[in-house]
Amino acid sequence: MNLAHVHLLITHLPLFGSILGAIVLAYGLYTKSTHTISASYLVLIISALGVGISYFTGESAEELVEQIPGVSKKRIHEHEEAALFGLISLIVVGLNSILGLIFNFKNSEKARLIAKIALICSLFSFSVMARVGYLGGQIRHTEIYESATTPSNGEHQSNDRE
Repeated sequence: MNLAHVHLLITHLPLFGSILGAIVLAYGLYTKSTHTISASYLVLIISALGVGISYFTGESAEELVEQIPGVSKKRIHEHEEAALFGLISLIVVGLNSILGLIFNFKNSEKARLIAKIALICSLFSFSVMARVGYLGGQIRHTEIYESATTPSNGEHQSNDRE
C-alpha cells in the first residue's frame, strides 16, 4: 500500500463526515442537546483531520495517475485547485468545532451561536467537498463527464485528454 492508496481510501471521509456532522449538529440544535452537539463536533474534527490526510497524499496519487495513458492533466489540476479550497473550508470547520467544544464544556452563553456557525460552515464544506469528489472522480471515471463518448467497440473515450 502506498500514499496513493491512502488517498483513495481516505477521500470519502471529509465528504461524508461533513454532511454527517451537519446532520447530527442540526439534530443537536433542534433537541438542545449539548451531548449531541459535542458528538457532532467530534465527527467534524475527524473530517477535518481526514481532509488534511487526503490533501497531503494527493500529490502521490497525482504522480501515479499522470503515468496512465489518457488521464487529463487539466482534470487533475481542477481537482487539485478545488481540493485546496476544500482543505481550507474543513480546517475552518475543524477549528470552529474545537472552539464549540470548549464553549460547550464551559456552558458558555455563546455555545449555541458557535454551533449555528459550525452548522452553516459544515454545510458549505460539504458542498465544496462534493465538488472536489466530483472532479476527482472525473480523473479516472470517464462515464461521469459530458464529453465522454462510447465508440462502437464499447470502450469509453474522451476528447479531453492532454
